[in-house]
Amino acid sequence: MILRMWKARATTGNAPAYVEHATRRVFPDLRAIDGHRGAYLLRLVKDGMVEVVVLTIWESMDAIRRFAGPEPERAVVEPEARDVLASFDEFVEHFEIVSAPDVSVGPLQ
Repeated sequence: MILRMWKARATTGNAPAYVEHATRRVFPDLRAIDGHRGAYLLRLVKDGMVEVVVLTIWESMDAIRRFAGPEPERAVVEPEARDVLASFDEFVEHFEIVSAPDVSVGPLQ
């Protein structure tokens, strides 16, 4: 299993629009991709800005390529997200999941 991590920043005024975009459009689209296993959206208010971290779980790098294309290390940032984010990482990080909790903290998106 692979965890894909991406970070972005938004103003406090625009952060709700990004959360809406991610949870109502992006996450449902991800569910349809073979090999997608869930997603988390994290938020931290820091220095007057909102940092968001998107963590998606995948079966393999092949599954990630079905989402991200031939360059899986490049971030996939749709125009609607670009419009409301102050800045975002152009590249993502991929981590091999070597251990996971036995108890769920809630439903994965």
